[in-house]
Amino acid sequence: QSMNLKDTLKLNFLTLFSSRIRWCSSYFRTRTTAMALSFETSSQPPDHIHVPLYVSIYTTFSYMLMFLFGSLIQFYEQVVEVNSTPKGYAPLLDGFNPFYTRHVYLRIAQCFNRPVGSLPGAWFDLYEREGSAFDGTLRDTGKIKRCLNLGSYNYLGFSESSCIDNDVEALQKYSPSNCGSRLHHGTSDIHRALERKVAEYLGKDDAIIFGMGYATNSTTIPALIGKGGLILSDTLNHASLVLGCRASGATVRVFEHNNAKDLERKLKAALKSGQTTNNNKPWEKILIIIEGLYSMEGDIALLPEIVQLKKKYKAYLYIDEAHSIGAIGRTGRGVCEYSGVNTGDVDVLMGTFTKSFASSGGYIAASQDIINSLRSSSFSSYYDTSMSPVCAQQTITVLNTLMGKDGTSIGADRIVNLRKNSIYFRKKLKERGFIVLGNFDSPVIPLVMYSPVVMTSFSTKCLERNLAIVVVGYPATDLMLCRARFCMSSAHKIEDLDFALREIDDIGEAHLLRFHPVKASLP
Repeated sequence: QSMNLKDTLKLNFLTLFSSRIRWCSSYFRTRTTAMALSFETSSQPPDHIHVPLYVSIYTTFSYMLMFLFGSLIQFYEQVVEVNSTPKGYAPLLDGFNPFYTRHVYLRIAQCFNRPVGSLPGAWFDLYEREGSAFDGTLRDTGKIKRCLNLGSYNYLGFSESSCIDNDVEALQKYSPSNCGSRLHHGTSDIHRALERKVAEYLGKDDAIIFGMGYATNSTTIPALIGKGGLILSDTLNHASLVLGCRASGATVRVFEHNNAKDLERKLKAALKSGQTTNNNKPWEKILIIIEGLYSMEGDIALLPEIVQLKKKYKAYLYIDEAHSIGAIGRTGRGVCEYSGVNTGDVDVLMGTFTKSFASSGGYIAASQDIINSLRSSSFSSYYDTSMSPVCAQQTITVLNTLMGKDGTSIGADRIVNLRKNSIYFRKKLKERGFIVLGNFDSPVIPLVMYSPVVMTSFSTKCLERNLAIVVVGYPATDLMLCRARFCMSSAHKIEDLDFALREIDDIGEAHLLRFHPVKASLP
């Protein structure tokens, strides 16, 4: 009987661990193929595909070690019935994601969710922490560290500006909240004023605003398309877009990232097959969904090619401009202006106010018919609290500044300075041999590190040297593509960026992150 028990325990552990490894191997194989395809027509060469063998080995090995120890811990808890599921119940948290969260993410959680103690300007205050989230000892020390901010979406630097005077007036006049949804006493004159301003800025008939950027996507897409429709979504679209697509009930198919050729293949196949679950009837409508600027890759949509396909195959186009509005284009009007595409060629323009505008909420800009329909059919119009009037005033002030209606060149100067900082910082990183993704003038600059162990150490060393950076891993990126993501701001001075480059250069060399020959060094 003891031998039978021993064999049973051994079998249970091997089954548990081998399932993790099989998933991992399948995932790596699938995503490696997908990455190679997605960069065939990308605006940047696939630098991160060509890496030394030792990088792949130690990255895979580090994951296998964490999976091994995680499986051992989970197996032990099953044997001794620690945190066991009540008898007769199915496990509430089961599968790979809960396993990854507990046994991988919590080991490196000190790199994330760092508390901020000041305005998110070029420099800001961070509360220091000690301990580990894995054993529940992570806590604030009460000490504050002044750091260079390379992680906030403060693209145009409006988090520290004179807009505050107008915001205070709005607070005194309207209060922080309307305490209702847009259809139920939650709409005030300042909301309509902002909607008209957004429509004017983007050259659209009208716009509708929402209290939350995430909800803008997740509640708008189901109002635009449903069962019988087809959505073609970029494989690297944001989670809010993915949720909106799933909630719509439409058939969803993905195309390779920023790959117009693959999009056309999917369009042709879809038109040829029709609704495969409904006797091959023609699709009621086809909606292409992309982002203007991809926040994890730093690359900009190949909009002219996609617009051409949209017209050729009579599809609709929905663009998420959360990161591109205000941040790219000669006057900050986003990917359409950047690419030389008329906004009239895009059916739905979505964006958020949380980044370039230093505010909160989101918008949809489209034709009058579409906006009228969304006002009565979007879930947010019924159930979400309307946008704070204070945030609405902040956004109006920034838009007036960008359009030059304040009588100054402050808005134009900020856009120019953001572009200069983005080009300068990216160029200097590449000269030092780092693998950097994205378009040359994108304000989002990912530096690829691959290994979660290297990513954790890199983040910790940067913080020790007064650099506040954002590091990103699975599930926001592919499992094997951990990275640091630097976000440029017009508030950064060249001296700030040179300081950051010196520190990153030193830390990167110690972590063996120079995968290309060094072309230059800092003075």
